[in-house]
Amino acid sequence: MTSSLPQPTLSLSADEARRIALRAQGFLGAPDRRGGVRGVLRDLGAVQLDTISVLARSHELIPYARLGAVGREAVEKAYWSQSHAFEYWSHAACILPIEEWPHFAFRRRSRRARGHRWHVLRDKERSTKTVLDRLTADGPLTSSELGGAKNGGEWFEWSETKIAVEWLLDTGEVVCTERRGWKRVYDLADRAVPDALFHDDLDDRECLRRLVALAGRSLGVGTRADIADYHRLKGDQFDAVVADSGLVPVTVEGWTKPAWADPQALASAPRGRHRTTLLSPFDSLVWDRPRTERVFGFTHRLEAYVPKPKRIHGYFAMPLLAGGLLQGRVDPGREGTTLVARQLSLTTPKAAPAMALALREAAEWVGCDAVRVERASSPAEAAAVTAELDAL
Repeated sequence: MTSSLPQPTLSLSADEARRIALRAQGFLGAPDRRGGVRGVLRDLGAVQLDTISVLARSHELIPYARLGAVGREAVEKAYWSQSHAFEYWSHAACILPIEEWPHFAFRRRSRRARGHRWHVLRDKERSTKTVLDRLTADGPLTSSELGGAKNGGEWFEWSETKIAVEWLLDTGEVVCTERRGWKRVYDLADRAVPDALFHDDLDDRECLRRLVALAGRSLGVGTRADIADYHRLKGDQFDAVVADSGLVPVTVEGWTKPAWADPQALASAPRGRHRTTLLSPFDSLVWDRPRTERVFGFTHRLEAYVPKPKRIHGYFAMPLLAGGLLQGRVDPGREGTTLVARQLSLTTPKAAPAMALALREAAEWVGCDAVRVERASSPAEAAAVTAELDAL
């Protein structure tokens, strides 16, 4: 890191940093129901997409965790209607507020300069022109509607059309305006992005400066690695702009690396009601494993891609947030109208009521009328959570 950065003048306790992070992520204080799903998206700056669907897909679970039982159709409508959002590569494939379109010009230019991403087009000029002509004539289309996503070989072998439209997405001529049946819907960027935002005239440094500032705001407080990773920036990109980002250098009790905080997060002490909820493993509160361990003292690993015999906590274990702490986890499933806790564990026996409440609320949200604990780390935990469920 550059040595010319100002030295911190403010020290935060570990508890203060944790509460700042919770408030910044929408888990401390009254939820912004007027802002709704779109408000959550603006505050987070990025909502990660993933193919896994257990209770619901991750991008549905994220507003649910903050707002409660928002109708699932309403979630999709809030994301994708009226040009409020687009999909692009941020922390991963993410839904992003449309206001952030200009900020990713640096990434679009980088992809363009490289000339390809994963696949190389046999005839780039012809293939991309064909896609653009179809979208111009017919409006937003999926890759299947454009001519097919696969070439008939292995599952990962894209067709020339799919490669072309994804290349145009990477470089900004095409934008993903929604997901339909989990398929991307592509449109011409100059048609889908509002005129006031459709430009790539921000230079790379300004793009990075804005993304660092936004990530710092969404996290509340974070280290260099925390803030850079939010939108998958490199460490040296962070270093180049942090001094001009408006973020304030701070030290945090127990953190061994320098940290920065959003000045608005420091302006008032975080207070209010804590949300009790289950979290998607792809939720931005916990998507970074080292940060989760540092802030919450909680080690969590997504085991969906771990061979079943080696899993400890289950396929899609969801951390339990209660009282501002991560107090357990559960791997949920559905059998008809019953939500099944396939594997459950608590950090303390006192977390049983919170786990029962979170399971019951999640069950009702997805249309289940019963909850059953199938397995827990101990018979006592299973009995305690079951008893609390029966009392609700």
